[in-house]
Amino acid sequence: MKYLFSSLLLLSGLASFAQDTKTIKQSGNPIFPGWYADPEAAVFNNKYWVYPTYSARYKEQVFIDAFSSDDLVNWKKHPHVLDTAAVKWANKAMWAPAIVQKDKKYYLFFGANDIQSDKEIGGIGVAVADKPEGPYKDHLGKPLVDKFYNGAQPIDQFVFKDKDGQYYLIYGGWKHCNIAKLNQDFTGFLPFPDGTTFKEITPDNYVEGPYMFIRNGKYYFMWSEGGWTGPDYCVAYAVSDSPFGPFKRVGKILQQDATIARGAGHHSLIINEKKNKYYIVYHRRPLTETDGNHRETCIDEMKFDADGMILPVKITKEGVKAQKFK
Repeated sequence: MKYLFSSLLLLSGLASFAQDTKTIKQSGNPIFPGWYADPEAAVFNNKYWVYPTYSARYKEQVFIDAFSSDDLVNWKKHPHVLDTAAVKWANKAMWAPAIVQKDKKYYLFFGANDIQSDKEIGGIGVAVADKPEGPYKDHLGKPLVDKFYNGAQPIDQFVFKDKDGQYYLIYGGWKHCNIAKLNQDFTGFLPFPDGTTFKEITPDNYVEGPYMFIRNGKYYFMWSEGGWTGPDYCVAYAVSDSPFGPFKRVGKILQQDATIARGAGHHSLIINEKKNKYYIVYHRRPLTETDGNHRETCIDEMKFDADGMILPVKITKEGVKAQKFK
């Protein structure tokens, strides 16, 4: 009888384990705990990475954490991959990272100090490391962009690699967006044929948070609209034949659902072309929260219609199913 009882306990435990294993095959939202916003998603060596803003008061935003996953479900935290101790000119508001791998190095672009004029120190910086998890060190010892060009506040940077291998910096707050051609070692910019360095590509209703990708030869430009603390925060997009536009706004594809969360916006994408999977990684504010900084990082699937237009994303509590990249 004792052995039968033990066997029943074992079977019960195995059943419970199987049930637990089954329940973690969906990411759930948020995908990791803590107040995090403006997530930059990337894939390095078939592993998923997310680099978000630590969402707190500006004076507390002095570091960047990273998170990695093999399956979009189980995430590992890599604390303080970059902090202001490594960037002497940065002292607050370190936010909205962008990352790219080039020549066996990892370059982490970031905004710092939330400058309000050309007279202040700050803007967009670059840090470099040998591994995705860092530690990152300041690449230049000064900001890469420290002035307002075409009215664009130097924040919310995204690094875009074109079909010909050229890298561009796309950035801007205060309802203006610029594109600039990065040089080979990301220490500065190359002028365009007309002699200019920063070209404005601002579409209608643009506020901040630019993102660009190529699909079927078309350039999809995405951005955030509305106020970052408000219920109107959302993501819209445009399509063009060139990274320089013109970009005519198509419409919103990500916004709040009053039954799930508020203020869904400032996103990036995970793109798996072989599996034809697109995931949108974004932040939103739980219905229980009123503090503007109480934002959490979430993920949902993004799909297209037969004409290549982006379908509106349904934000969920469940997130996405477990998915290996390869």
